[in-house]
Amino acid sequence: MPRKHAKSISWFAVIGVLAAFTHYVIAVGFERSAILNPEQANIAGFVLAFPVSYFGHRRFSFAGNVSSHRNTFPRFLSVALLGFLANQTLVISTLKYTKLPFWFVLGFVMVFVAISTYILSKYWAFKGAR
Repeated sequence: MPRKHAKSISWFAVIGVLAAFTHYVIAVGFERSAILNPEQANIAGFVLAFPVSYFGHRRFSFAGNVSSHRNTFPRFLSVALLGFLANQTLVISTLKYTKLPFWFVLGFVMVFVAISTYILSKYWAFKGAR
């Protein structure tokens, strides 16, 4: 594996963990305090974690990117929304058909969706990153 690719994956993991932690803590906090239902809490977590994800990945994961925000932001937003749509669908479905707690379901789904988000980010949203 080329060194730059390995560095990109490492940064993607670090930023991904920070964004996922932000999403998870906010969502579970809102749900546990009964401020929002699980579906709404998941949306709030996503919205508040998105800037952590975009700016962190742009600055560190794909630091060699030569594309403008005008080009990368809509693509990354598309990838993030697609990932969140998968996340929300899996969370709602799992909660509907099982008795598993929200905190567990959300954590599991977030890990599952992260893999596809990396692939789409690397090969489409930030295509051309060096």
